[in-house]
Amino acid sequence: MLDQVYGAIADPTRRGILGILAEGEANVGSLAERFPISLNAVSKHVKVLERAGLVERTVLGREHRLRLNPEPLREASMWLEHYRTFWETRLGALETFLLQKERRAGSKPGHRAEEGGR
Repeated sequence: MLDQVYGAIADPTRRGILGILAEGEANVGSLAERFPISLNAVSKHVKVLERAGLVERTVLGREHRLRLNPEPLREASMWLEHYRTFWETRLGALETFLLQKERRAGSKPGHRAEEGGR
């Protein structure tokens, strides 16, 4: 499901649709009015968002109402957060290591930092 979510939000038009739906329900026609593309193109973008679980459709007679389902975005965000924490920890450890190495190299006799240690 993550692949579908990230694939869906990779497109700026689909991100725009999600932004509109975050403000409230809409139908495809009202969405299409806000983009410089055809109604058919907007409909195809909505279908991608539906397949990813990001948009839910309710049919009332002939009207199709769309609403945002934020749950898949939460799941994707949690997945990213896990790896953000992992990499921040790793990069922090690397920074500490490099600073300690630099301090040790700078304290050696005959070392001239301005010449790169030559």
